[in-house]
Order: sequence, then C-alpha cells, then structure tokens
Amino acid sequence: MKTLHVLSSSPFSDDRLSSCLRLLGNGDGLLLCGDATYAAQPGTSHAEALAALQGVALYALDEDIQARGLKPAADIQQVDYPGFVALACQFSKVNTWL
Repeated sequence: MKTLHVLSSSPFSDDRLSSCLRLLGNGDGLLLCGDATYAAQPGTSHAEALAALQGVALYALDEDIQARGLKPAADIQQVDYPGFVALACQFSKVNTWL
C-alpha cells in the first residue's frame, strides 16, 4: 500500500526524519512541511539522505520553503496547498509524523 508520509518537525530537533526514512517503501511519498523543509537544503547530510532514496517521491510545501528562504534540492518537487490535497488523494494512506 503506497503511503504519503508527512513530516513537519525540524531534522535538527529530533530523530523523526531518520525514523521515517527507515520506514519508507518503494512507491511511497514524503512531504516536508514546516521546519522539516530544512532537510531539503542542498549540501546538508539530510538532503544527501533524501537524495539516496530509491523509489520514493519527494515533496516540500512551497509556502514553508519560501517562508524560510530556502532553495530545495532539485529532486524535491514543491507543492502548494491544493497540491498537498491532491497528494493525499493520490496515495492509499497518509501517515503524519507527529
């Protein structure tokens, strides 16, 4: 079953990102929002871990990227709120990492 994983916590504050990365499966998606968008910053170990994923679609909420003045890695697709809703409908399950 394809799952969209939604992560909003900073990769610098806890280990949710690393826990999430271990559970991602082929065909899953990962949406970074809030402070989790810092993981999309090119040149960081977090961005390198994301780039190494195989078969996982990577997304970041555009509003949160812009609010933090970030430029995400090229392999991360930016989506707006309607795009977020479309993603939630596209995947069989949505798992929010609280």
